[in-house]
Amino acid sequence: MGDALSSSTPAAVPAHIAIIMDGNGRWAQRRGLSRSEGHRAGTRAAKAVVIRARELGVRHLTLYTFSRENWSRPKEEVGLIFDLLVEYMKGELQNLLDQDIRLRVLGDFDGLPFIARQSLSHVMGKTENCRAMTLNLALNYSGREEILRACRNLVAKGVKPEDVTDQAFAAELYTAGQPDPDLIIRTSGELRLSNYLLFQAAYAEFYFTDTLWPDFDAGELDRALAEYQGRQRRFGKTGEQVTG
Repeated sequence: MGDALSSSTPAAVPAHIAIIMDGNGRWAQRRGLSRSEGHRAGTRAAKAVVIRARELGVRHLTLYTFSRENWSRPKEEVGLIFDLLVEYMKGELQNLLDQDIRLRVLGDFDGLPFIARQSLSHVMGKTENCRAMTLNLALNYSGREEILRACRNLVAKGVKPEDVTDQAFAAELYTAGQPDPDLIIRTSGELRLSNYLLFQAAYAEFYFTDTLWPDFDAGELDRALAEYQGRQRRFGKTGEQVTG
């Protein structure tokens, strides 16, 4: 695996990176710490990755923050996750503005706790005119539900079957107006998508690492991008390829 990151051309850096942030609990367990400490460490890792992605010129960064399935976790752990989210929103607003980063939420926003909705709405409003990078937080998110939601929206609009194109369908997804991810990263050694961006991932490159999320820093992101840059991207047509 190479680790020499090239940023000499715009094509060398993915326009959209999506990350499945996995391993907070195992990171804490290996150190004899509580799961809450693992989630706090994971929040610090997220901050570092956002900063590095912005430095590299990534235009869209999507972090899988809380899935619909995560509601089955212990109530205390879920509460802590949203407390950390609110804390992050309060502490990072000025940094997002300074770095010209727009915040968006992908998922069932209305199903989030009230205080989280308030905090997120405030930051999204303040950063709506930022243009250097879009930071998507996938919250209360389910890839299957997103697809079903898009179908329901098209039916409700009376769209004829013959008019349901890729473009029409994509316009009903949470990521409408954004490019599909070029690179999807998953930490902690797991080798699955876990219901994440199922429609959008059709032609994404995948990078799996054994590194637990709290240990995934700027250097780890650089290594993932160096490997991405060494691949030949193919989109289903004979001879059609793009060098990462």
